[in-house]
Amino acid sequence: MKKLNIMTDMPLPKRVKVIEVGVRDGLQNESLEIPTKTKLELIDKLIDSGLAHIEATSFVSPKWVPQLADQKEVMESISKVYHQKQTTISFPVLTPNMKGFDNAVLAGAKEVAVFAAASESFSQKNINCSIEESIARFAPIFSKAKALNIPVRGYVSCVLGCPYEGEISAEKVASVANLLYQSGSYEISLGDTIGTGTPVKTQELIHRVSQQVPLEKIAVHFHDTYGQAGANIFAALQMGIASIDASVSGLGGCPYAKGASGNVATEDVIYMLNGLGIETGVDLEKLVIAGDYISQFLKRKNGSKVANAILAKN
Repeated sequence: MKKLNIMTDMPLPKRVKVIEVGVRDGLQNESLEIPTKTKLELIDKLIDSGLAHIEATSFVSPKWVPQLADQKEVMESISKVYHQKQTTISFPVLTPNMKGFDNAVLAGAKEVAVFAAASESFSQKNINCSIEESIARFAPIFSKAKALNIPVRGYVSCVLGCPYEGEISAEKVASVANLLYQSGSYEISLGDTIGTGTPVKTQELIHRVSQQVPLEKIAVHFHDTYGQAGANIFAALQMGIASIDASVSGLGGCPYAKGASGNVATEDVIYMLNGLGIETGVDLEKLVIAGDYISQFLKRKNGSKVANAILAKN
């Protein structure tokens, strides 16, 4: 495919929405059992930092993701503490099927997310069905969510590469993103699942997707496997993207993508956005405290370079 020479005079966003995915996406693959109390304490610390969009859990079968077997307890605690206070903080939860959606709603979920792939092979490995079947599976979720006035966020994985198929065409990504958008997703998060994206490819992708999905409805989700996440996020900002997924302390990875390291660290994203003069509403010092808390519990080095630099000075 001919490479696009994308030049943009678009000003950087004045404010960016940061969606914290560490509690769900970051912790789901940990082998060490994490008590519900610890997860809730991490959520409290993230909220204290000013984050207003925090993925709480995933309503998948505990057989497949044992770490999230306490999904009901986590969501019920959040509902009791935060939803009853009528706060503006959102706690989206992943619901891969109708059963998961119904269980999430019963537990008090006020926002959900669905997950599709731009790669047929990855879709089969991850959720045991084709892309087309996965979209069809979500149809009743969108229908019921609309009736209950529950927002649905859409994810597209492998947007800049697949561990099984290699490069994925931007046209394919745009098509899947459009299907989720037309189905009723209020926002589409484009996930670089194996972290192979580069700034030019990122801009090409956003250009293609924005031809089918409004730019203001597009978010980005980068893994830092090849050390490109920060550069890719800046490239996305240059294209006008103002919604970014990130994971505190760089927690996470992908069980279906060998060698894929964690999500980009929220601390590193906030530091960069602060340096660009972009508002986020997040207190970096308090965010570092949250990341240090979960890193110490997991007995591992913090995955954020910014956090390690700040902690070294204290």
